Amino acid sequence: MVVILFSYALLLSLPSARAFSTPLFQQAVSAQETFPTNQEKEIELPNFDELFGRIKQVSPLARAVIEKIEPDGVRGFDAIDKSWAPDLKWKTIEANKQRLVKQVEKIDKFQGLDAPILRFRSSFEGPCDGEVFANLIMNLEGRKKWDAQIDDVYEAYTVEDLDSANIAMGFKYGDCAHVGVGHCITKPNLGIDAREQLIICGMNDFADGSCVLWGTEMEEWHNHLFPPGRRVTRAKSHIFSTTLMPTGPNSFDVEYVLQLEIGGKIPTWMTTPIVVENVKKLFACAQDIYLNTDGQLERFLAEKSTRYNHKDGPSLLLTP
Repeated sequence: MVVILFSYALLLSLPSARAFSTPLFQQAVSAQETFPTNQEKEIELPNFDELFGRIKQVSPLARAVIEKIEPDGVRGFDAIDKSWAPDLKWKTIEANKQRLVKQVEKIDKFQGLDAPILRFRSSFEGPCDGEVFANLIMNLEGRKKWDAQIDDVYEAYTVEDLDSANIAMGFKYGDCAHVGVGHCITKPNLGIDAREQLIICGMNDFADGSCVLWGTEMEEWHNHLFPPGRRVTRAKSHIFSTTLMPTGPNSFDVEYVLQLEIGGKIPTWMTTPIVVENVKKLFACAQDIYLNTDGQLERFLAEKSTRYNHKDGPSLLLTP
């Protein structure tokens, strides 16, 4: 699965935030530590306890989903305890309950890095289907609907043995419905050269209908997985997650978290507003689809039902 935004694995500490001290990847020394893909390549999977531990720290909605927290049957953002992760000092950038993206928060220089970590919250109408949201991020045609700078995004390697992936996760983080390594490249713009990423990401479904989309950048020793050709500036996300949790029969809450390092010498005060506006466009595009404004959602869900009935697994392709 390909995700828009780019990830680093090793993070430094801040006094105001608990350090992420355990590496996400340990360089494999044997075939037993890698997983086969559909392209006859062996890839490493991250330390999932560390990965989801990080996600739970910065995404309270993900924590509520993973730990099955529903006080008195309350779900979504209303179930979040304000005392969680008190050492993280989030600054509110925007807050308006009448807007689709009703809250945007950040922590500057999170984990000692230049790029801030950003958190977006929204409440959607429509069925809580994580695959629909994933397609807008990792499918090129879906991505073009809201990201004008995308040049290409595709899944280069797919882990087909999902049983092994679930075993690696210890069956603690839902059911892994998809995992793979993708390549993403953006167009040069206004004198700024292209950016690319190599990211492992996945989609984990939960019995209550929730879904967590997750991703992290591959390490430098994985660079042999890049496609052949000239390399451009590498952009990385230190952490990425999108959590969808149903709040009713036709509604759900969404929490989107990422820490994006653009790369190069562009100051974050220039890039952060662009990232914020891009994510807002993603949410607006997603809400249109979930509302089935042009019948696209109805067609997709019908096709998806056929796929699963034939046990072909998710195609993760959202067609117009």
